[in-house]
Amino acid sequence: MPWFCRYIRRMAEDLDETDWAILGELQRDGRLPLTELGRRVSLSASATTERVRRLESLGFIAGYRADVDLARLGFTVLALVRLKYPGSRHEPLRRLLAERTEILECLRTTGEDCYTLKVAAGSMAHLERLVDELAQFGSTTTNVVYSQTLPYRGPSSPPSAD
Repeated sequence: MPWFCRYIRRMAEDLDETDWAILGELQRDGRLPLTELGRRVSLSASATTERVRRLESLGFIAGYRADVDLARLGFTVLALVRLKYPGSRHEPLRRLLAERTEILECLRTTGEDCYTLKVAAGSMAHLERLVDELAQFGSTTTNVVYSQTLPYRGPSSPPSAD
C-alpha cells in the first residue's frame, strides 16, 4: 500500500465517534446551525465549531452544496451513460465535461467501460443529443433512471478493517 494511502487511512482512524457523528449530521443537512449540531452530538457550540473547523482544515469536509430537485428545474430525465474511450488522449472529453453542465458526475472506472457519467436532461431528445455528443469519443451504453431508491448519503461510520 502506498505511503499516502496509509497516511490517509491513519488520519481517518484518528476520527472518533463524535467526529463521525458530526460528518453524518452535516451530510444530512449542511446548513445545520452549529448550536443544533452541538446539541445533536452532545458538545458545546464552541467545541462543535472547533471540531468542524478541524475536519474542514484536514480535508474530511471538502465543501458544502445545495441538493437541488432536478425535476423542478426542468431536468426530468436522469441517466447513467457508460463510455468506452479508446486511446489515451482524454483532454477532449475533459473539455466537454467542463462545458456541459448536464453532466452531473463523471467517474473513471475499471472494466470494459472507461467512464460512467451521471447525466440530467430536460427530455429524451435532449438526452439523445447529449449521448450523440459523447459517442464521438467512443461507444456508449445508456441506462435511464426510473427512480432514486437510495439518494447519495455519504459514509457515517468508519470503513471496516476487512
